[in-house]
Amino acid sequence: MRAAQVTRLDGPSAIEINDVPEPGPEGPFGPQVLVDVHAVGTSFPDLLLSKGEYQMKPEPPFTLGVDFAGVVRSAPDGTGFAPGDRVACCLAYGGAAETVGLGPDSVFPLPDNLSFEQGAAIPMNYLTAQFALKERGQLQAGETVLVHGAAGGVGTATIQVAKGYGATVIAVVSTDEKAAIAKAAGADETVLVDGFLAATKELTGGRGVDVVLDVVGGDLFTDSLRALAPQGRLLVVGFAGGAIPEVKVNRLLLNNVDVRGVGWGAYAMVRPGYMAAQWRELEPMMADGTIAPPLGAVYDLADMGRALQEMEDRKTLGKTVLRVR
Repeated sequence: MRAAQVTRLDGPSAIEINDVPEPGPEGPFGPQVLVDVHAVGTSFPDLLLSKGEYQMKPEPPFTLGVDFAGVVRSAPDGTGFAPGDRVACCLAYGGAAETVGLGPDSVFPLPDNLSFEQGAAIPMNYLTAQFALKERGQLQAGETVLVHGAAGGVGTATIQVAKGYGATVIAVVSTDEKAAIAKAAGADETVLVDGFLAATKELTGGRGVDVVLDVVGGDLFTDSLRALAPQGRLLVVGFAGGAIPEVKVNRLLLNNVDVRGVGWGAYAMVRPGYMAAQWRELEPMMADGTIAPPLGAVYDLADMGRALQEMEDRKTLGKTVLRVR
């Protein structure tokens, strides 16, 4: 079967489509669900893995692919899954192949109103957003959330999950084109990154926001702290801008604000049943259309290197998905 693999840690241009053995019903950790993959989502961890820069460092050759969706070929008894079920799945890596074997904790029922391409756009981004907003941010209905990188995959997911929880969302974007994507995802307001602090203060009557979700880091960080209302929470999800900022902790006591790390994978993947519980929390939002992942480019599996290069060049809008079947 085909698989998108890293054979050397030279980034997107070195990704190869190789012929690898199909998995069987018995995996390295026991019986597993076999899924015939229809679509694979691309993600920032894929990009970092291709360069050996992710916190997890598998030895090449290994298969990329964090998010994917498809149809169950077989499943162990007692898992709740059966052949023919439509599912979305999430792994640390290994999903960018024609057939994948994985534990049932990483397999989720895909509602009929969502396509396989949309299903491949949901797991990591939306489970990260749910974990960030609810578990780490303790978001309450009626609060206001500021989202950096709002036109990207995590950004649009955060907009929709925050709306599902009854929050008002201000999206920070770099261009008018990205503002349109954030608006289409459900943002109440959009502001350009240049001058976002003043614009946010104006939109909130000078009060600031209750939660900032930051996937960018870098020079925006201090103004993000300044954008918080009293007892606000700044959620650190990533550093897509490259630079890891530092915090002068006196800023935290001046306004009783928090900086909270958001490491969804490290938390969720070692707690059996946690991701399934998150998925159940999101299912009503999928059913009523609040969660409707905005897809960007849709390519063939063979174009994974191209998709990740576009991500590195910050040209990605929404979630890029690769078709496998």
